[in-house]
Amino acid sequence: MRNNIFISTGGFKAPAYKSIKKLAYSGIKNIELSGGSYSINNIKEILKFKKKLNLRLHNYFPPPKIPFVLNVASYNDKILNKSMDHIFKSINIASKINSKYYSFHAGFLLDPKVNNLGKKFDISKLQKRDKCLDRFKNNVSKISKFAKLKNIKILIENNVVTKKNLSQFKTNPFLMSHPDEIFEFFLNAPKNVKLLMDVGHLKVSSKTEGFSKIMAIKKLNRFVGCYHLSDNDSNIDNNKPFTRNSWFLNYLKKNLDYYTIEVYSNSTKILKNQIKIVNNHI
Repeated sequence: MRNNIFISTGGFKAPAYKSIKKLAYSGIKNIELSGGSYSINNIKEILKFKKKLNLRLHNYFPPPKIPFVLNVASYNDKILNKSMDHIFKSINIASKINSKYYSFHAGFLLDPKVNNLGKKFDISKLQKRDKCLDRFKNNVSKISKFAKLKNIKILIENNVVTKKNLSQFKTNPFLMSHPDEIFEFFLNAPKNVKLLMDVGHLKVSSKTEGFSKIMAIKKLNRFVGCYHLSDNDSNIDNNKPFTRNSWFLNYLKKNLDYYTIEVYSNSTKILKNQIKIVNNHI
C-alpha cells in the first residue's frame, strides 16, 4: 500500500493521540491530524509516534483549550492574532514530527462562531471582499516566510459556500470557493504555498455558484499540492464515503505525495476500503 494516502482524524471527537492509537492499531499509519478535542497531552503524546507513523497537521490542530474559528483574513485583531499564533505553533509542531506540510482553510469576510460551522451563520456585518483578500494575501506571505525557515510547505484549502449562505448574506461570505478567485490567488502565491483541493467543498460550491466542477478541477490542478477526498449530495459538505465511480477520481493528479481521505467514519473497515479505492486510481 502506498505511503502517500492519509486518513483524517477530523471525524473523530476524542483527543488526537487516542484517535492515532485506534487508527495505528488497525494498521493505518498515514494520519492527518485535524480537530478532535482539546487535551493538555495532545502534543506530548503524538511526539511519541513521530518515528512510527507518517503524520501531517491540518488547520485546527492542535485544538486550543478555548475554541475559536481560525481566520487569516479577519479584521478583528484579536481573532487574527489568535489565528496567526495558532498557525505558527502548528508549523513548529509539523517540523518536530518530521512533516513536510501544514495546511489551513482560506479566510472569511466575517468571523463565524464555532457553533455556526457547517450551519446557517448568524447575521453579521461583512467586510469588503477586496480588503479581506489583501489582508489574507499579506498574512499568507508572512506564514510562507516563517514556514520556509522550518522547511515546511503550506497548503491552503478552498472554502465551501452553500445556497443557504448566499440566501442569507446575498453574497458569498467566504474567500476562495470559486475557481476564478482560487486561480487568481495562486497565480501570484509564494512558491512554497500550494492548493489543498477539497473535492467535497468544490462539489457543493459548484452547485451553489453555478460553475462546472469538472472544469474547475481541471483548471486548478496545476496548483494542487494535496487533495481532501470525500463525497456529498452537492447541497452540504458532510464528508460521506465515496465510491470507485465518484466524479473526481479520474481527474486526480497522480504524482503527489499527499492525498487525504476526509471521510467522517469511525469504522476502520470503511476507511481502509476508501484507501483501496484511491490507491487504484493513483
